[in-house]
Amino acid sequence: MIPLNLGMRAHDLTAHTKEELVEKLHHYDLGHIQLAVKKSFPELAPSLSTVTHGTAAYLGDYLQNNGLHISVLGCYVNISSLDEKIRQEAVNSFIHHLTLAKDFHCTLVGTETGSLKTGYTTDNFTEEAYIRARASILKMVEAAEKLGVLVGIEAGLNHPLYTFELAKRLVDEVASPNLKIIFDAANLVRPDNFKDQVKNTYNAINALQDHIAAVHLKDYVMEDNHVKIVPVGTGKMDYTDILKFIKYDRPLMFASLEAVREDHLIQSQKFIKEKYAEI
Repeated sequence: MIPLNLGMRAHDLTAHTKEELVEKLHHYDLGHIQLAVKKSFPELAPSLSTVTHGTAAYLGDYLQNNGLHISVLGCYVNISSLDEKIRQEAVNSFIHHLTLAKDFHCTLVGTETGSLKTGYTTDNFTEEAYIRARASILKMVEAAEKLGVLVGIEAGLNHPLYTFELAKRLVDEVASPNLKIIFDAANLVRPDNFKDQVKNTYNAINALQDHIAAVHLKDYVMEDNHVKIVPVGTGKMDYTDILKFIKYDRPLMFASLEAVREDHLIQSQKFIKEKYAEI
C-alpha cells in the first residue's frame, strides 16, 4: 500500500530545541514538518527578515541528517495590506525566505493572502483585495523563478483568496510553474456553504489538482453560525476525496496535520490513518 506521507506544523509540538523537535517527530512517526522558524525557534529569528542562511543550514541539515524533511517553509505574512509599508515588508520577508529555502533543503515557501486591514473586514471579499494580493504574488513568483523555488499560496476563510475559484483564477492569471497551491479544505468552509462541504472539496480538488503541492488536514464544527477549528477526527470534515487524491492521484504528496496539539495527536493520527487505509 502507498504510505500516507504524514507530517504536521512544527509549532503545534512543544519543542524548545532542534533535538527535542526531532525526538518528538520520530516518536510520533512523522516524516516532515511545516516550519515557521519564528514560531518554533523565536530566538533564531529576531524578525522574519533576519533569519540567516546559517540558521537555515543549522536546522535544515540537522533535520535532513535525521531523516526528516521540511515540506513547507512557513512565512505567513500580510501581502494584501492597504498599508504599503506593511505590504512591502511582507513581500520582502517572503522573498527573503525564498532565498533561504534551499539551505533549509526545502523548495516550497508558503503564506495566506492576509487582509486589507488589521483583522477581519468584508473588504477582503472585493475585486480590489484580490488584485492587491495578486500584485504581491507576482513579485514573489518572479523572485521564485529566478531562485528555482516555489511560492505556495493557501486560500483562507476571510482572506482576499477565500474560494477555490479565486485560487484557480490566480494560478491561471499568474501562469507560472513556480506558483503552487497549499490545499486546505477546511479553509474553504463558510457558514453559508458548510452543508455542501463534500461537493465543494471535490470541485476544489478537480479544479486545482495540477497546482496543489501540499495538503493540510484540518477539521471543523459549526458553533453559533461560525466555523470553529477542532482536532482532526473530532469534527464534520469528510476527508474521502482528499485522501483519494493524495493516495491515488498524487502518491506521497506532503500532508500535514494542522491545529492538532500533542494531547490529541495520537488520536488524530489513528483516525486519519484508518480513513486512508479504507480508501
